[in-house]
Amino acid sequence: MPKINPQRLLNDLKHLRTFGATGPGVVRLSLSPVDMDARRWLAGRMSDAGLSATIDGVGTVFGRSRNAGPALLIGSHTDTQPTGGWLDGALGVIYGLEIARALAECEETRHFAVDVASWIDEEGTFSGFLGSRSFVGEDVDEAIRGARNREGVLLGDALKQAGLIDAPCVRLDRARYRAYLEPHIEQGGRLEAHGKSIGVVTTIVGIRELKLRFSGQRNHAGTTPMSIRRDAGAALVAFIARMDEAFRALADADTVWTVGRIELDPGSFSVVPGAAAMHLQFRDASAERLHAMETALAALIRDFNAEGKVSVAITDSEPPEAPVVMDPALQAQLADAAEAIAPGQWERMPSGASHDAQVIAHHIPACMLFVPSIGGVSHDFIEDTAEAHIVLGCEVATRAAAAILRKTSG
Repeated sequence: MPKINPQRLLNDLKHLRTFGATGPGVVRLSLSPVDMDARRWLAGRMSDAGLSATIDGVGTVFGRSRNAGPALLIGSHTDTQPTGGWLDGALGVIYGLEIARALAECEETRHFAVDVASWIDEEGTFSGFLGSRSFVGEDVDEAIRGARNREGVLLGDALKQAGLIDAPCVRLDRARYRAYLEPHIEQGGRLEAHGKSIGVVTTIVGIRELKLRFSGQRNHAGTTPMSIRRDAGAALVAFIARMDEAFRALADADTVWTVGRIELDPGSFSVVPGAAAMHLQFRDASAERLHAMETALAALIRDFNAEGKVSVAITDSEPPEAPVVMDPALQAQLADAAEAIAPGQWERMPSGASHDAQVIAHHIPACMLFVPSIGGVSHDFIEDTAEAHIVLGCEVATRAAAAILRKTSG
């Protein structure tokens, strides 16, 4: 059975952390100079591990085993949020590197093929999931021509600056790959609250994103009696309360919804808002529940408009993301490995966050493994995971990787 080197694993994670280190966290935005430094370092570590390493035409770092296959692909991302943690994405990439080394160092598994990827721009600095979408053959040319970061830099210009614009892109070889594994920190508090060390992901939740606009009448805040006001801001607040009640009646323990932004027009102390808008997002692992929430929201809008004072309409909507179920057979392999190494310390759970696995799962069988996040915190500088959990998670992932390859090779 292959054995990981815990100190090597931790050393690589901690060295990757130095690229863009900001206090306890990391700022390493896709295709920034420090991100490219990190990618070149990672490609070097992949080469040291015996992989054929490249940085492709969109910025994905890809390490290909010299073994013929069938292959297991392991990956995640090493770009961060503007105020990022040191493990979000990075953990899965360095797990992949360590698993490739561990299997190569074991006589029983040295002939197995493990490829490792650090997908570019999972966090959406320019265009979310750019690397994994490019890998599976989605057309990303429009994004390269038109996507911009917060400073207005075009993605195509950033790729030119990084020296990648003419590099070939890595593409999915369906004959080679049997499965994709993405280890990750949980980014929530469920495992910690339940006293568990490992999460076997069942589903990556679906997402709905909507913008609702409330239309009333702008008026003087001092001279307009409350009884005749058509206050769009007050209507928005009342609507949120009704929506919260309706969604709670449909939700289970993992359903979430968020009003992430509220806009008032004109936004003055002395003016009754004539218009208001809210940006709403809700997530769930059940497509049926997401549909029920959409139906409930539509009914609330009809009822609200029937009252007459302030009207509300959905004015903008992002394309819906459907829930993506992880491959049941791969879930079972992860569960078997977790029970063998950490009996009783694991559970099945959905992922409330999006991951590259949801892109790849439409093309090859995919699975995910979680380790706990301290305090349930992620996308923040204080994001952290206990070293014991980091090591344990890699041991489970390594055992599962060997089992998956043993079965597919057999």
